[in-house]
Amino acid sequence: MTNHDPSHPAMLTARLRDSWDANATAWTAAVREQRIPSRRAGTDAAIVAACTGRDARRVLDVGCGEGWLARAIAREFSDVLGIDGSAGLIEQAAALPLPGVRFATVSYETLIADAQAVAGPWELIVCNFALLGDPLSPLLGALAQRLAPDGRLLIQTVHPWTAMGDGPYECGWREEQFQGFGVAFPATMPWYFRTLASWHRELEVAGLVLQAMEEPLHPETRRPLSILLHCGSRA
Repeated sequence: MTNHDPSHPAMLTARLRDSWDANATAWTAAVREQRIPSRRAGTDAAIVAACTGRDARRVLDVGCGEGWLARAIAREFSDVLGIDGSAGLIEQAAALPLPGVRFATVSYETLIADAQAVAGPWELIVCNFALLGDPLSPLLGALAQRLAPDGRLLIQTVHPWTAMGDGPYECGWREEQFQGFGVAFPATMPWYFRTLASWHRELEVAGLVLQAMEEPLHPETRRPLSILLHCGSRA
């Protein structure tokens, strides 16, 4: 197997990264027009509620996409920085300026390799449906190093129980077709399905402690929409 094999993890990671630039316009439309059912049902409200009411000034929104969350919490904090590896998405985010909110194109690879990039300390770091690759521990470790001593890392991601669909409950790469979003997406997106045990392992290797976990529920079906992990640094 070589890195030219489309099923090789390196190739899947590259496709995942490139898909966000290809889909930047479609994703922006889907978010701003509220076309994604799970977001309307409660995941947007869950992450905003988890962010607000905290004694923090500086917030880093990692994988900020078109910037909706950074704008939604701007009134709560004096400095909000949204970063994303997709220049296309950051362009969309910057097109809606708001006082106290900044956006910058910063890749996950840069966060891992350069400790001075987006240097902390940050009192709150948020990853909202932004951790879709594998492994995660190098990135999570880099974020842990940027946390303030009493800082909190919030991670909202798909709930393994509902996200596994008809597939097996085991870690592995899967393919997002973006069906049901009401917008045509130019490219499909590979993403890494992760079990709860895998999440615990990645956090532990990264030097993070799981302090609390929420499971936002659909208001009608009462099925889980996501998991929301509240993490702190072990140091």
